[in-house]
Amino acid sequence: MNATDRTPADLLGSALAADPGRPLVTFYDDATGERVELSVATFANWVAKTANLLQDELSVEPGDRVALLLPAHWQTAVWLLACASVGVVADVAGDPAAADVVVSGPEPESLEAARACGGPRIALALRPLGGRFPQPPEGFADYAVEVPGQGDRFVPYAPVDPEEPALIVAGREFTGAEVVERARAQAPELGLTGPGSRVLSGLPYDTWEGLNTGLYGPLATGGSVVLCRNLDRLGEDALDKRVESERATVIAR
Repeated sequence: MNATDRTPADLLGSALAADPGRPLVTFYDDATGERVELSVATFANWVAKTANLLQDELSVEPGDRVALLLPAHWQTAVWLLACASVGVVADVAGDPAAADVVVSGPEPESLEAARACGGPRIALALRPLGGRFPQPPEGFADYAVEVPGQGDRFVPYAPVDPEEPALIVAGREFTGAEVVERARAQAPELGLTGPGSRVLSGLPYDTWEGLNTGLYGPLATGGSVVLCRNLDRLGEDALDKRVESERATVIAR
């Protein structure tokens, strides 16, 4: 964490410079048994590739809106930081008809809603290890096919303005600077005390609380997150074991 960081992308850049090998996002899906751990460097590489996809292949520009019809997932976290890197607005659960680009999960209802977008449509299979669709949904590009060939380093065509809109969640708009400032200011409330703090979060990503607990807060304080999807399927004894094995210091569900 650096006091001069003004955007979520700045926070990721500082984390990468400080300790690229430490864990940043650990993801569990308790419906499938999936577990994946991404270091700062690995996560940043996914972000760079996705930002290059947005800027070079999808031709988005600062101020464009990207509707994210996605659950709390490590790939959703990647998309949020990629949007911040390019300077486009990440509209979480936003109206696809009002978006320049839509990114959908594999659920039929999500894909159907995404078809209202008149711009590019990207679909995520959300399979273990970022796997592809067996057959991509009609009218969508498969993220897992498109992203591997993108560059490992990203440089925006224009500097990202921290005072421009960066995030819309639950109907509220935030600038990049507001995301960073709120994440830092609310860290004590979440129990984030600085580097070494580790949040285990089962909260969805469709509220500020869920996004801050499950991504922005840990990133802003030098911490890390254990992001759990379908956590309600895990019994209390198994949850206690996970908290212990993952060395979680904060639990939110």
